[in-house]
Amino acid sequence: MNPTDPTLPPSPIAGVRVVELGAGSERLLQEFFDANPGYFLIIQGEPAGPSEAHEEIHGELPAGWSFTRKWVLGYVDASDRLIALANLVSDILAPGVWNVSTFMVATEHHGTGAAQRLYRSLEHWARANGAKWLRLGVVQGNARGERFWESAGFVQARLREGMPFGKQTNTLRVMFKPLDDGTLEEYLSLAPRDRPELTNAAHPT
Repeated sequence: MNPTDPTLPPSPIAGVRVVELGAGSERLLQEFFDANPGYFLIIQGEPAGPSEAHEEIHGELPAGWSFTRKWVLGYVDASDRLIALANLVSDILAPGVWNVSTFMVATEHHGTGAAQRLYRSLEHWARANGAKWLRLGVVQGNARGERFWESAGFVQARLREGMPFGKQTNTLRVMFKPLDDGTLEEYLSLAPRDRPELTNAAHPT
């Protein structure tokens, strides 16, 4: 893990460095998940499982999905503890569309403005590296998450019902944000699987 890697986004928080999480980082990430169970309790009705970190780092995209790179980024403090995680995929579905697969900030930093600063830095970095649109899914009923992404400028493209997450079955709000001037129809021409009229059966992922 190279804290000065120029291909990684800079850290907007003093004393925190950005590292790329890969093979050998599973324990560090699992400790972060175990120390911050709130996200998992909301999303899947139970704490993170013992293989959660391994899956986050090594999990593959669905077959047939085009992309250029998966980025699993960790924000590490002076005590070598993770305070945040960002998992992004570049050029997913179409060139210029980046997916925010996971964005998680330690509970102790909630309410401090750290999440907003980290996200703004990520967005700027993604745009500088070719992102024209950002895409994500947030579980309906995750009030904190929904407010966060709406305040960051994301708007809903479609709903996906009946999505299994751990012990729960959730409805997922698929959201997007243009990083330049752009409309919903322009985005959907690039990512037609996000059209609101499509059923889950037509596009299961």
